[in-house]
Amino acid sequence: MLKEDKDPEVSSVLTREDTAGVPDGNPEPAEGGGPSGTSARGGNRLPVSRPFILTDCLLKYLLIFSNLIFSVVGLVTLALGLWGLAEKESLAQEKIGHIGTDPMLLFITLGLMLSLLCLSGCVGAVRENECLLQAFSAGLLVLVSAQVLAAIVLYTLQGQIEGYVRSVMLTAISRYQDDLDFRFIVDEIQTGLQCCGADTYQDWEINIYFNCSAPGVQACGVPASCCIDPLENGTVWNSQCGLDTRLLNEFSAQSVVFLGGCLGGAARWIERHAGVIGTVEVVFLGVQVLSTCIAMRQLDNIHYEKCLVSVLQVDTFCTCNRH
Repeated sequence: MLKEDKDPEVSSVLTREDTAGVPDGNPEPAEGGGPSGTSARGGNRLPVSRPFILTDCLLKYLLIFSNLIFSVVGLVTLALGLWGLAEKESLAQEKIGHIGTDPMLLFITLGLMLSLLCLSGCVGAVRENECLLQAFSAGLLVLVSAQVLAAIVLYTLQGQIEGYVRSVMLTAISRYQDDLDFRFIVDEIQTGLQCCGADTYQDWEINIYFNCSAPGVQACGVPASCCIDPLENGTVWNSQCGLDTRLLNEFSAQSVVFLGGCLGGAARWIERHAGVIGTVEVVFLGVQVLSTCIAMRQLDNIHYEKCLVSVLQVDTFCTCNRH
């Protein structure tokens, strides 16, 4: 007989198992000293499973469902990045040298990491695979730690980050006509924030096509995305609305294009939406922490079931506890 101070759930399983097939519910000693129908070592026993708990079941399927959704998002992001590289022929021999600065690599990296992480969590929860759940939990812990560290670095190095962003913006302006990715990003920023250039609309002087000494028609102008009303008659995009605007004085130019730079516009946008941004970050971080806790709970259940199997089938004298 096993000790009386064992886990109640284990004791109940042992009682049901050891009295199976005995009419009066009292096990009779069998050869070898074990209860009826069993032997001291390796006897035939009933299948062992942990007790059904509704909360654990709901948490398991919540983990599966959430990871399935994020896996699809990751795969779509990965496919978008690969499509972008193929569409722009970035892997061609003459362009392969500049692939390190291709924004599509960011989509590919994020999509690959997200899909692999979430697929490991989804499959691990479905199959109750200890290795996959451990990898998923470790990956989430690293991700959460990286986000917290990034937030601290961003807050501490605000001045240096502003200088870096200005440098990137000026580089994008100088390569506006030569790189379709930079053109798309700059146009989206200038249209969305209603700005022009990094600090001022005069920043477009560094572009060889918009420089006032350039021979083309774009000389001393700005892109159409700088215009206050780039749509002609509200329907057609007027690509020439910014021509010669830097030849005008600021009073005349302000009725045609935005004079303020995008760095100031971005700072004002962040200030206006600080509450929403903070809420989204907290919710996103909370989802990751919750997923980690659910995965750890699943691992605890797996370990608990293994302990039950060890107690009932190997006759080890141990206590199985949930954490």
